[in-house]
Amino acid sequence: MSTQSATATTNNRGESIRFIPVQSTLYPWLVTVFVVTFLISNINASKGVQLGPLITDGAFFLFPLAYIAGDVLAECYGFKSTRRAIIIGFVMALLMTLSFYIAIWLPAADFYEGQEAFAATLGLVPQILLASLAGYVAGQLLNAWTLVQLKKRAGENRLKTRLVLSTVVGEFGDTLLFCAIAAPVIGVETVGQFVNYVTVGFVWKTAIEVILLPVTTKVIAWVKRREDYAPA
Repeated sequence: MSTQSATATTNNRGESIRFIPVQSTLYPWLVTVFVVTFLISNINASKGVQLGPLITDGAFFLFPLAYIAGDVLAECYGFKSTRRAIIIGFVMALLMTLSFYIAIWLPAADFYEGQEAFAATLGLVPQILLASLAGYVAGQLLNAWTLVQLKKRAGENRLKTRLVLSTVVGEFGDTLLFCAIAAPVIGVETVGQFVNYVTVGFVWKTAIEVILLPVTTKVIAWVKRREDYAPA
């Protein structure tokens, strides 16, 4: 709970008015990156992508950013605060889907020629969203929980090891659930294609996070310094 009290001032008639002060913390900025990345990924993931023999979706290059933000949140602010960010993302994704369907349902103007394309693209989002939400909730919770549990055992030491292990656990749960639900939507039909889809998604996302590990650790260190973090 915040210890800051509302600030008081007066209006031009001399009446007292109060405002709630904005706390100086990076947490809301990180939550914003975390949630917005997830929302954009939901839309991009509706497109199936084939790069040579590799099958994936249009969000493959962006979604790892959400896990990096999740790692920073879990490491710096703990499981409860990260779970709050996950819930915010879940609710915003539902709002996004509802908004899309209302827009699709509303009658198109006579001059608007993109109704069918609009509906075909965004009409897939709810099914992709189901896959995304299942993977997102399970994966992010697994990632945050694993990271926090390892931190409780190792203390502030072995950060890179904790980040890698939590990523492997979280990304596997995320990718498996997402692919199992989303595969029919993007045209994955055979067992071989499904295994390819899961493997590519898991290996790619995990590899990207490992490659970006120096960036993640530097961001974590910067956030801790910025928030005047003092380990017990």
